[in-house]
Amino acid sequence: MSQRQASDAYYMRLAVRISLDFGASIAIPAVAAALVGVRLDRKWDTEPLMLILLLVVAFLSTGVWIFKKAKYYKRLYEHPDV
Repeated sequence: MSQRQASDAYYMRLAVRISLDFGASIAIPAVAAALVGVRLDRKWDTEPLMLILLLVVAFLSTGVWIFKKAKYYKRLYEHPDV
């Protein structure tokens, strides 16, 4: 495998890793917040307060995680030897 092919393969693996990581980082907290929020709303009869509150918390925390991960992946993209 040539140096160019090895470099291309690295960036392709990095792209797949980023897309899977970001997808999971967005989907899992949102789905978990929705499920827990609906269950708490039914239990405490607060519909839709807990759902909205937990979704807001999930979206805010997801934003922070994505920002941190984006900085990390930027370093990996710019300096593949790290």
